[in-house]
Amino acid sequence: MKKHKSGQRKLFLPLLACALFLGLLLAPAGCGSQPAAGKLRIVTTSFPLYDWARNVAGEATDAELVFLQDTGVDLHSYQPTADDLVKIASCDLFLYVGGESDKWVEDALKNGTNPKRRCLNLMEILGDQALEEEEKEGMQAEAEHGEQDHEEEKAERDEHVWLSLKNASLFTGKIAEELAALDPDHRETYRNNAAAYRKKLDDLQKEYEAAAASAGTKTLLFGDRFPFLYLTKELGLDYYAAFKGCSAESEASFETIVFLAGKADELGLKVILKTESGDGRLAETVRQTSKSKDQTILTMDSLQSVTKAKAQEGVTYLGAMQSNLEVLKEALQ
Repeated sequence: MKKHKSGQRKLFLPLLACALFLGLLLAPAGCGSQPAAGKLRIVTTSFPLYDWARNVAGEATDAELVFLQDTGVDLHSYQPTADDLVKIASCDLFLYVGGESDKWVEDALKNGTNPKRRCLNLMEILGDQALEEEEKEGMQAEAEHGEQDHEEEKAERDEHVWLSLKNASLFTGKIAEELAALDPDHRETYRNNAAAYRKKLDDLQKEYEAAAASAGTKTLLFGDRFPFLYLTKELGLDYYAAFKGCSAESEASFETIVFLAGKADELGLKVILKTESGDGRLAETVRQTSKSKDQTILTMDSLQSVTKAKAQEGVTYLGAMQSNLEVLKEALQ
């Protein structure tokens, strides 16, 4: 797959070391980029990781959490600032997805000012359980950029690992283990917090499974990108979509639109889905191209656009996944 701003990313990577050096050189003593004395500093790239760590750390340990992608930019477009690199270099625990969009991390981790820093790579934790991206029937073909790129594309794994509640439970347990190793005095607190949170994740997983088991249809249709591969595979659901989850394409062809509209008619689907970052125009075009033209357009949240302000207002991973469940139930009626 071709990532958003992939050309810019290739030019950007060689500058990371220089940016980090300058950031460390220019950062004044006692500035906001330095962790408070005695506090654990946890730096996360995206919101789901931030929220899992927030629940595991709890309030008693007074850990300092940093959420890098806090402006609403998703992981495919994110590029760290010099200040971000300083935070990564000095933190105690760094949590990141580890997919193709996180290639910049490899260079960022070469420069560290905290010798005790620990890192968790979610894709690495999953290993062979990470799913390969699918090129589903009817999906918009992506522009090729040479034979070598095509070979790389075929081997890529889907990055949206957080959209599986089972994965979330696994990752939460791993975060607790890392924090316990860094801060043995609060080991039981981390473990108890993780156990309580994982119970909530497991309970919600059962609700998802019950909804899928009783569904009138087993197929979802997205007039948008499709980042929910892990979720549908776990639930035994089928899907059709305009683009892959990380596709850089923005315009669907006439053939793709007609195919999706035909599937909506053929399967009698009452809902066309979009993601929170989509403007809905493609979903609307698919609806207007269908024979019935009466489908409801609903949104599922891929949790890639959560801002710091929304997090402070009370947006949570569990809350978003609960909302997704309600949308899923209507789509599967």
